[in-house]
Amino acid sequence: MIGYYVELAAHSLRRNKVLTALMILAIAVGIGASMTTLTIMHLLSGDPLRGRSGQVFYPQLDANPDSKGRQPYDMLDYPSATDLWSAHRADRQALVVNSHIKLQAPGTRLPPLMLSMLSTTSDFFPMFDVPFRFGRSWTPEDDTAHARVAVISSDLNDRLFGGENSVGRTVRLKNSDVRVVGVLAPWRPSPLFYDVRGGRFSSGDTANFYDKPEGVITPFSTALEINDGGFQPFTCWVLPITPGHLQNSQCVWIALWVQLGDSAKVDAYRRFLDGYVAQQQSLGRITRTDNTRLRSLTEWLDFNGVVPSDVKLQTSLAFAFLAICLCNVVGLLLAKFLRRGGEIGLRRAMGATRRAVFTQCLVEAGVIGVLGGLGGLLLTVLGLWLVRRQPLPYADFVHLDVSMFVVTLLISVGASLLAGLLPAARASLVEPALQLKVL
Repeated sequence: MIGYYVELAAHSLRRNKVLTALMILAIAVGIGASMTTLTIMHLLSGDPLRGRSGQVFYPQLDANPDSKGRQPYDMLDYPSATDLWSAHRADRQALVVNSHIKLQAPGTRLPPLMLSMLSTTSDFFPMFDVPFRFGRSWTPEDDTAHARVAVISSDLNDRLFGGENSVGRTVRLKNSDVRVVGVLAPWRPSPLFYDVRGGRFSSGDTANFYDKPEGVITPFSTALEINDGGFQPFTCWVLPITPGHLQNSQCVWIALWVQLGDSAKVDAYRRFLDGYVAQQQSLGRITRTDNTRLRSLTEWLDFNGVVPSDVKLQTSLAFAFLAICLCNVVGLLLAKFLRRGGEIGLRRAMGATRRAVFTQCLVEAGVIGVLGGLGGLLLTVLGLWLVRRQPLPYADFVHLDVSMFVVTLLISVGASLLAGLLPAARASLVEPALQLKVL
């Protein structure tokens, strides 16, 4: 029966090719615009650590002795960060800080590079499931020994060593030689969650959260030595005497991430965090004991509003445009069906029920939706291709995945069926006697 209705719909659409093309084009343009922006929104708002984000937490406390009731700082000062990390109260814990550093590769002709360096501890790699192409990460013993080792990104390895296995090679960071112990496989978390902070102060301009990962990763203790003076604070309540030297400063500049396997461990870590703050208050270093937080990864990303406000605005505008396109399709379908009043009246007189007429018209709208959806898919692919040509931090990983492919078709067909409800219902109410009298 459906095949019969599809055949009738195809015949009807072929009779007025210009009107059919206008309806298909309207749906295709609306779907292309909305799905381009929705795909970007989908990619930017996805879970960067699927299956594990509920176990990863970001502890915060307020080390400012003059705190006045605001949210705790987005980062930690050096004593607090190292104390919490050294306590080993979590399944895994990683200190994280980044800085800029000059890198050279002895034995190559490349000029010195100025790049971003991530400094962390050994648990960073298993906690965040970081993939390796060659070698491995350093060990906890390397953290303690301030080992001169490094892990480099796949992009940097391609640039320096032509993509070969560079484990054991030496790179020079600032004035120190370090040995490469591992090369990452291509790794592109979206967003760069371990570097997220300060989103609430950015007025929605958060595209930098989607930058590429740092090119070189070193042990935290090693970085404090080889890049001494090269670190920047998130904020200070007293400016450091020597800029860049932050270990003994009254500044926050280090992030701490912890992995907690179950709710009991989460509760225990909250108690530990509160106990630590109470202890520091007794020592006179911290004044507020009621300003701690332990947010999960997804809560931390939501708190920072990682999806740029312009992407949200573009998505809203695109769907408003789709609604306008659908209103035009409703008008075109209504005009098309009512112009066929004589034909519909004849079918009714020959025994066709209102339900059959309604179904035929709705199938016709669905066929238009399928054709418009296919056109919308092409326009979506074109739109994403244009986005990838823009100077945006996230442009390189914008793509149409299988789920969004299916969603595009479903939205297209669903929208066209919705647009066809009123015209189909109106057409099914045609009185056969009146139409036959007119004929």
